[in-house]
Amino acid sequence: MTSETLHIEDFIKEFSIKENFKVSDLIAYYQQFDKDVKRATVDWRIYDLVNKGILHRVSRGLYSLSENEGKEYIPEINKSLKYLSGKINNQFPFIDICIWSTKWLNEFMLHQPFRFYTIVEVEKDVMESVFYALKEQGKEVFLDPSEDIINNYVMNASEPIIITRLTTEAPTQKVNKVVTQTIEKLLVDIYCDPIIFAAQQGAELKRIYQAVFEKYNVNNTKMLRYASRRNKRDEINDFINNEV
Repeated sequence: MTSETLHIEDFIKEFSIKENFKVSDLIAYYQQFDKDVKRATVDWRIYDLVNKGILHRVSRGLYSLSENEGKEYIPEINKSLKYLSGKINNQFPFIDICIWSTKWLNEFMLHQPFRFYTIVEVEKDVMESVFYALKEQGKEVFLDPSEDIINNYVMNASEPIIITRLTTEAPTQKVNKVVTQTIEKLLVDIYCDPIIFAAQQGAELKRIYQAVFEKYNVNNTKMLRYASRRNKRDEINDFINNEV
C-alpha cells in the first residue's frame, strides 16, 4: 500500500496531538479523502500502518502513534538467572542462548501460579549437552518435557529448569549481561507452547496479550516475523485482531 493511499504525512499531523484514538476516528479520517471508503479497506490500512511502525495497537480497537507508545519491556534479572547464565556461557561460550523465568508472566495474569520454571533455550544441537552439564551440577533439569513429564515431575520440582530449542533469529535482548526475552518473543512463545505454558492459556492468554499491549511497546513487525519462524504468523495475527 502506497504512502499516497495511506496519506501518511497528513495522518501523522492529524493524530500526533491525540494520545489514543479509536477505529471510528481512523474511518472518519479516511472519509475525508473518500466518503464511501469501506470498513474493510480501513482495516487493511490500519494493518499496513501497524506493520510500518507508524501505528501502535494499545488494546482492542484503540491505537496511538509510535511516538506515544508505552515503555520498553526490560525484565528483571535476578541473581539466580545471572548465575545460571554465567555457568552455561562459561562452559558453552559460543552457543546462542535465551534464559528467562515464567515468573515474569505473573505481571500480566489474573490467576497467578505459584510454581515457576526457568526456561533455557539453546540451539538444537547442544540441547542434550547443556542438559547433562546442568544435571551434573545437581540442577532439577528437564529436556523438552512432554505434558506427562511436566504434570508428574516438573510441577513437583522446587526449582525446575526446562531446556527447549531456541528458534533461529528469535528476537532476544541482553539485560545485565544475560540474553533473555523480548516482549515480542514472550507473546509468541506462550501462544506456540501450550504444554509448557498451560497456566497461560484460554482467558489468561487473552488477558496477557491485552495487558502487554496496554503497558509496553510491542513491535508488531518483529513479533509477526518471529511468529512466521514458528509457523504461527496467521494464527497469532488473527488471535490479536479478533480475540484480544
